[in-house]
Amino acid sequence: MTELLPYYIVIYTFVFLFGVSIGSFLNVCIYRLPKEESLIKRNSHCMSCGEEIKRRDLIPIVSWCLLKGKCRSCGAPISPRYTIVEALNGLLYLFVFIYFDVMQFPLHAIIVCLLFSALVVVFFMDLDTQLISNYVVIFIALLAVLEYFVSDYTYIFDNNGMTYDNIWKNQLVGAFIVSLPLLLIEILSKGRAMGRGDVYLMAATGLFLGIKGVIVAFAIALITGSVAGMIQKHKNGDSVFAFGPWLSLGSAIAAIWGQQLGNFYLANMTGIWS
Repeated sequence: MTELLPYYIVIYTFVFLFGVSIGSFLNVCIYRLPKEESLIKRNSHCMSCGEEIKRRDLIPIVSWCLLKGKCRSCGAPISPRYTIVEALNGLLYLFVFIYFDVMQFPLHAIIVCLLFSALVVVFFMDLDTQLISNYVVIFIALLAVLEYFVSDYTYIFDNNGMTYDNIWKNQLVGAFIVSLPLLLIEILSKGRAMGRGDVYLMAATGLFLGIKGVIVAFAIALITGSVAGMIQKHKNGDSVFAFGPWLSLGSAIAAIWGQQLGNFYLANMTGIWS
């Protein structure tokens, strides 16, 4: 392990910097996808004066700090959230690669990193606009398919006696076990209690996480969303809020610890009722 330490340092440094760079692109997605704008045709520009941002001012985190959070052209303040998203994505990538051990499960680590990036986009996009892009949902669903075919991470299934022959069944049921009840709520409430984007999100993440994972994700979302909703209502009396951020948070946690949390809950419930 000591001999490999320099290699780990180099790999983890690269992973963080790559995650930060991807985080810069996520900011573009968060802003442009709700407006159905192209992600590649138009260069980044100042939201105040419209001036195109020079390449030297597009270095993630560093440029914002050097510019002291202001536009070089007009001096208008630039939201620190751009830097927060970049740093958050970099830290998430770093955490995933350390947690899953890049030397043992590189493919799974890469797929989970991409999942986290998609969930970051959903979190901030829904927080801003109460919209969830179908493109991001489709991307998560594609990651679920990719996870099934190429992932090298199987011990969470082996612990439950599950093999690749029935993993797809677990994932398929996971896609519907939460999303179908949410769809019924959305239809009966005519969109007032639940948005269609939330339904699609849980279908895609359920396909990725499987049965236990998506149930854990939804349980965490209910708890955190309820707390956030009560705080919001106490502050401004508004009971309407975005649920997507908390579904994203729950899904991210479940992607790491969903199986363990599900097994822990079932074991304790068995003990209570036995």
